Amino acid sequence: MKELASLGKERIKKSYMGRGAKEPLFGVATGAMKPLSKKIGINQSLAEELYATGNFDAMYFAGIIADPDGMSEEDYDRWMDAAYFFMISDYIVAVTLSESDIAQKVADRWIRSGEDLKMSGGYSCYCWLLGNRKDSEFDKEKLRSMMRHVKETIHEAPQNAKKAMGEFLYTMALSYLPLHEEAVEIAEELGEIMLMKDEKNPKTIHPIASIRKELDRGRLGFKRKYVRC
Repeated sequence: MKELASLGKERIKKSYMGRGAKEPLFGVATGAMKPLSKKIGINQSLAEELYATGNFDAMYFAGIIADPDGMSEEDYDRWMDAAYFFMISDYIVAVTLSESDIAQKVADRWIRSGEDLKMSGGYSCYCWLLGNRKDSEFDKEKLRSMMRHVKETIHEAPQNAKKAMGEFLYTMALSYLPLHEEAVEIAEELGEIMLMKDEKNPKTIHPIASIRKELDRGRLGFKRKYVRC
């Protein structure tokens, strides 16, 4: 904790808090954690201790050093229950889950839960999976059904889940070639999606615009080599 505290920056802390993080936290850039993670390696017991502190930076670092296949469904549920905003559910818990053998099973259950952050984490997990694993590892009809469900329910979904659903469509269009065209069609039909109905500061997402931008850059079929830092 002392080493993480020494890496904290007030500017980064303010940025995280602006997105929903709350005290305690130090404001550590993710890249600044790499030397420490290389020194420690995978250490599930330490990851559990760090995650339990409730300190956002410690929780993030816990995800980096956790053993994805050393965690059970109950462990992932416990981590998700402690996630109080999207950067924990989607960028710590979902990322760690995506490197496990039970990823789809747990993510499917979270998506069905009807709870905002669980749904968000579930869809985000699929984003990490699709952007990393071979297309052959997925059930095409299952993914098609998921896309159709997104199309039918995204406008009424909770805010965090709605954003993650948009990211799911975006990832399907770019990273899962068997349903690329169908994902693009659905994104085109949905158009701009309202996140917050605030007349002064409305927030929206526009999956099709993001998809077209990446297609223009030649990113069709994109797969990342690693998920975690």
